Amino acid sequence: MEVTFKTRRLEKEYRENARAVKSYGKNVARKYVLRINIIKSVNNIEELMSLPGLGCHPLKGDRHGQYAIKLTGFYRLIFTLKGDALEIAHIEEGSKHYGD
Repeated sequence: MEVTFKTRRLEKEYRENARAVKSYGKNVARKYVLRINIIKSVNNIEELMSLPGLGCHPLKGDRHGQYAIKLTGFYRLIFTLKGDALEIAHIEEGSKHYGD
């Protein structure tokens, strides 16, 4: 899949490890780059959703039309599909939103 970034900051954090580490910490930064590389290697959203361990799923409510992939803990990579391309929207530190 083709990957684009909503902001220059997100793209720089992907291309420059030191920026990502400064923004998110070492573990989240590493997973951010790994997840985007995985996204680039798949052919479509169905293939991405079928990969174990990513927890890729569509979002609901105000985020309808977006998808999330687990990075670590409560960190999620949020993205939208734009035709055959995927646009990285942002990394979000989420809260427990599953009613636990």
